[in-house]
Amino acid sequence: MGREWVLYGAYGFTGELIAREAVARGLTPILAGRDETRLRPLAAELGLQMRAFPLDDPARLDAGLRGVALVLHCAGPFSRTSAPMLAACLRMGAHYLDITGEIDVLEHAYSLDEAARQAGIVICPAVGFDVIPTDCVAATLAAELPGATRLRLGFDTRSALSPGTAKTTVEGAVGGTRVRRQGRLTRVPMGSLTRTIDFGVGEKLAVAIPWGDVASAYRTTGIPDIEVYLPTSRRQIRGLRFTEIARPVLKIGAVQRFLQNRAGSRPGPSPETRAKRPMHVWGEVTAPGERRVARITTANGYDLTVTGSLPVVVKLLSEGYADSGARTPSQLMGADYVTKLPGSSPLVLSEV
Repeated sequence: MGREWVLYGAYGFTGELIAREAVARGLTPILAGRDETRLRPLAAELGLQMRAFPLDDPARLDAGLRGVALVLHCAGPFSRTSAPMLAACLRMGAHYLDITGEIDVLEHAYSLDEAARQAGIVICPAVGFDVIPTDCVAATLAAELPGATRLRLGFDTRSALSPGTAKTTVEGAVGGTRVRRQGRLTRVPMGSLTRTIDFGVGEKLAVAIPWGDVASAYRTTGIPDIEVYLPTSRRQIRGLRFTEIARPVLKIGAVQRFLQNRAGSRPGPSPETRAKRPMHVWGEVTAPGERRVARITTANGYDLTVTGSLPVVVKLLSEGYADSGARTPSQLMGADYVTKLPGSSPLVLSEV
C-alpha cells in the first residue's frame, strides 16, 4: 500500500484547517471535493495535488481514489456523504476516517467491521472533537470500573458552529434525542432528560443531546446505558421541548432546506475565538454501590479535530500498522490519546 491520501471536503471550514496543518507538519494530502473551482485556489496556495469528483457517481468516485491508501472524509452532512465514500474505500482498499458525530453514520460504519477486515482496511469514524475526548474518557472510566452499567458523558464549550456543523445540527433535530438503553438505541423527547453537572468549571444545568457517543462509547465499552449531556438554560430547554412538538414540520423537505441554508451561511469561529474557548469534558460511570468521575480540559473542538485527526492518518499510513476492521478512536490510538493532544490537561479521575 502506498502513502498517498485524500482529504475530501478540503475547502470546507474544518477541511481547510486540516489541510493547512497537514502541510505545516510536512504531510502532502491530495485535496479533493466536488467543486473544482473551490479546490483549485487552495491547492495552488498549499502546493498540493487536487482531484475533483462527486460522491454520487461510483465510477468517478473510484477513479478519484485510485492509488490512494487512505481517505480523511470531511464533507458533511455525513448522513448523505459517508455511505458512498465508505463503499468506495471498501472497493478500492483505502482506509476510511471521518470527523462525524452523527449516530447513524457511526452505527453504519461499525456495521462494516467484517467487510473492512476482508478488504484489509481500517474504518475509524469520528477522529475529531466528535468523539476523541469523550471516547477516551469513556474507555478510561470503563477500565476503572469494570462491570459498570451506566455511562454518562458530556462537554462544555461555548464555541460557535461552523457552517457544516450547523447544517448537521439542523438535520439532527428531526431525529430527536437518542440514548442507549439496555444496549439499544432509544429515542426520548427532546429536553426531557436534564441534570446538574460540574464539567470542571462549576455546576451547570445540562440536557441530554443526540450525540455520537451513544454509538461510539457503546462500541468502546459495551456499557448498556449511555447518555450525553450539554450545558443549557431553562429557556433553551423550553425551546427543545417546542422543537419536539415541531418535529413533524421540521421533517418537511422545504423546511429543512431553508433552515440548512440559513445555518450554512454563518462563518466558522476565528482562531482568536477558538483560543478563548477550550472544551471541558466530563464522564461518569456507575455500578451498584460504586461511581467514578473523570474530567479533562482540551483545546477548542475545531482545533482538537485538526490535531486529533492527523496523527491517526500518520498511524494508518505507517508500514508497521497491519490490523484491520472498524475501530473507535480510543481503540485505535489508546485511551490516553486525548491527553497527548495540544491544549489537553491531564485526565483527572475521582471516586464519588
